[in-house]
Amino acid sequence: MWLDGRLVGAHQGGHTPFALDLTDHLGAGPHALVVRAEDDPHDTAQPRGKQDWHEDPHAIWYHRTTGIWQPVWLESVAALHVTGIRWTSDLARGTATAQVGLSRRADEDVTVRIAHEGAVIGEARARAGGSQVTVTVPLAGQDNGQNYERLLWRPGSPVLLDAWVGVGEDAVASYLGLRSVGAADGRFLLNDRPVVLRSVLSQGYWPRTHLAATEHDLRREAELIAELGFNSVRVHQKVEDPRFLYHADRLGLLVWGEMPATYSFSDEAVARTVAEWTEAVRRDASHPSIVTWVPLNESWGVQHIASREDQRVFAEALYHLTKALDPTRPVVSNDGWELGTSDLWTVHDYESDGGVLADRYDVPEADLRAYIGGIGPSGRRIRLQGTVDGGEPVMLTEFGGVKWATGPEADDAWGYSEAASAEDYDRRVGDILRAVQGASIGHRGRRTGLAGWCWTQLTDTLQEVNGLLTAEREPKLPMERLRALVLGEDDRK
Repeated sequence: MWLDGRLVGAHQGGHTPFALDLTDHLGAGPHALVVRAEDDPHDTAQPRGKQDWHEDPHAIWYHRTTGIWQPVWLESVAALHVTGIRWTSDLARGTATAQVGLSRRADEDVTVRIAHEGAVIGEARARAGGSQVTVTVPLAGQDNGQNYERLLWRPGSPVLLDAWVGVGEDAVASYLGLRSVGAADGRFLLNDRPVVLRSVLSQGYWPRTHLAATEHDLRREAELIAELGFNSVRVHQKVEDPRFLYHADRLGLLVWGEMPATYSFSDEAVARTVAEWTEAVRRDASHPSIVTWVPLNESWGVQHIASREDQRVFAEALYHLTKALDPTRPVVSNDGWELGTSDLWTVHDYESDGGVLADRYDVPEADLRAYIGGIGPSGRRIRLQGTVDGGEPVMLTEFGGVKWATGPEADDAWGYSEAASAEDYDRRVGDILRAVQGASIGHRGRRTGLAGWCWTQLTDTLQEVNGLLTAEREPKLPMERLRALVLGEDDRK
């Protein structure tokens, strides 16, 4: 970036934001601000996710998004101002904590006030002795063990608390949700209670703008996911726009945050991934909707992780880096297969026959644990040799992928299996979903099994037409029918 011909700053990474202070560069106007974005389409050491490194899309990779694809703004702030807020909560102690970043070292009080429905429920202050200060706020009423759950954030009751942070002449409005995430006894826990994740894979692409979206697009996307009956979404190979995460917070939609992959392994790929993933986790850690982090997917960028020690060590390092940045959420070390240290065991399986899926997953607990210790449906080990199964939850985090399209694009498009008609599509989707639902914890009182699943995918995306919705976000079956299938309320068995 140049202001009036003078270089004022730079940033590397196409998925995370940055800010520049232009104060010392301003004089009498007018001013000319020049931005240059460089994006080498053939650089496989660049975190790129589903963006193709070929000139034209092929297989499961899509057109590239280049240039500026998220909002940019200019604002005037006080010399001493808040640069960031990281919210955490302690449900057992009834407190919320704000880790507040400041623009400079300061010997000033930082005040935090939290309210619910207009009534202040907590306020505290702390003296800043540097450029960062931590303020812990006791919340009124949260020490009542019989009543504390009324303010907790969860699907069906996504309570958001209003917050204000002030220092000197600067005041910032914010919000937070009180909730905890964890795992125990093979189950995924939200606020110390088991929940089975009904997830959908979202590519986050739009027909004319690829990764970029309007405020309306992002709001409607979150609403459609909820209307379809899903309680969770895996945003695939994309650090999603914070405006989508806001709507997920608002709707009580659980989100898996994922890092876009590189496609080669090198010092440059490692450095870029670590730097940008660190920025992504730090930026999004305050969203209550995000319940899981996924730094790697299907060994992309570490294709020889099973045989190369350096690639395996890198994957382990990403797991531990993520836990260091945010110890409050589960981390999936390498979603789909070849998992090392991981808080969840996750499997990708595009078998199209529901009976075969039931034979694999609707089995006794001992058989399921033995299965995840061996070779998976992809022909790769689900867990790397030497890993120990500590009873972590098992999830089927990619499955389905039924193609159905009737337009001229159908001939060149693809899916993992194909339906011949709307009726056949209904039958195939239902057959696959029922098998996985039957293998899930809680089905007809089942106490063990799959702790969650993720259907592929939400929408048709360019050449991949295996969405429940078209690329224009139109349902392929009536919404009420799709919702019944997702919720397991299918009366056409």
